Amino acid sequence: MIGPEIDRLIQLLARLPGLGPRSARRAALHLVEKRDILMAPLAEALAEAAANVRACGVCGNFDTVDPCSICADAGRDDREICVVADVASLWAMERAGSFRGRYHVLGGLLSALDGIGPEDLGVARLTARARDSKVEEVILATPATVEGQTTAHYLADCLAGCGVTVSGLAHGVPVGGELDYLDDGTISAALRARRRL
Repeated sequence: MIGPEIDRLIQLLARLPGLGPRSARRAALHLVEKRDILMAPLAEALAEAAANVRACGVCGNFDTVDPCSICADAGRDDREICVVADVASLWAMERAGSFRGRYHVLGGLLSALDGIGPEDLGVARLTARARDSKVEEVILATPATVEGQTTAHYLADCLAGCGVTVSGLAHGVPVGGELDYLDDGTISAALRARRRL
């Protein structure tokens, strides 16, 4: 029904997060139909990204320079390091625009099922950064999942002797959230993290 080139394109697109086989077919068809204005520029952008984007040697963010633009920014607060599981989490923090410190990307979370142990997360690099005399606080911004909380507890233990304050993000009711739509775990976390008004 379709040639091997289109089939390969569909198979590769289907590997992307959020795209199943049907969405991949629709995307592939759209790219082929608009090859001059979409496919050629996309192929060029993919080739440039593959050749030039790399992980920052300091924090683990993706950029075309090393250190990345965030690590090279002299306006950042060197007293705080925010630890995130992956680059997507770093980008989410940056999008919010509330944090002006430094980052540390773990590259994953502790998971026995997936075979990810402490040695896979670059914990030694994090503790070395935390021992820097400028650093006062390490914020553990791991997700509120079993793996995220396990990783946070492990990191808190590793950072205990570094002379820094270790904190975590609050969990609970999101801004604009209604209690009726929240799961039991979120409501419980919100109750535990309550504060005086």
